[in-house]
Amino acid sequence: MSDHYYTSRPTTAHARRNWEAELHGYKLRFVSDAGVFAKGGVDYGSRTLIEAMEIPASAEVLDVGCGYGPIGLTAAKLASQGHVTMIDVNGRAVELARENAQNNKVDNVTILESDLFAALDSTAKFDVVLTNPPIRAGKEVVHAIFEGAYERLRSGGSLWIVIQKKQGAPSAKQKLESLFTQVEEVTKDKGYRIYRAIK
Repeated sequence: MSDHYYTSRPTTAHARRNWEAELHGYKLRFVSDAGVFAKGGVDYGSRTLIEAMEIPASAEVLDVGCGYGPIGLTAAKLASQGHVTMIDVNGRAVELARENAQNNKVDNVTILESDLFAALDSTAKFDVVLTNPPIRAGKEVVHAIFEGAYERLRSGGSLWIVIQKKQGAPSAKQKLESLFTQVEEVTKDKGYRIYRAIK
């Protein structure tokens, strides 16, 4: 069976590559590898989320399913007086995210290998949660991310997600509306929807 990007220990042969991307006005350098999501460059959904997200300078941020780090590292640039915790089940992605943080001199981050929220301190609370959820892992996993985000947000905090219309945006929105007091579609682009859900 072939590996998915949400496999904890990818066995796919390494094929490292380097490139640069401009995200939310910041030039960042990335190294990626086989066995991780969007290994060839920042995917359109993540890019759409990154350009839309609003992060206060002193925010405590959580990036769920951080991959090699484009969303979380951009958030860390925006939260210059805050802190970003980045989590992913994929050990290879976590190593890459740490390397990319170092290469971009981003030090206000903590990057953890975590099956969903398991590695987080149970008392940790955040102002902002960001996710490009792993749709292929199934609806149950995606909804568990929404529920876990709700539990870990401070009152008034917001969850930002990107999801494609054809990959379940309507049911995702429904789930968000069952948890959060306010859910808004911030932007849509090429079938991608950016939702912001406020607790």
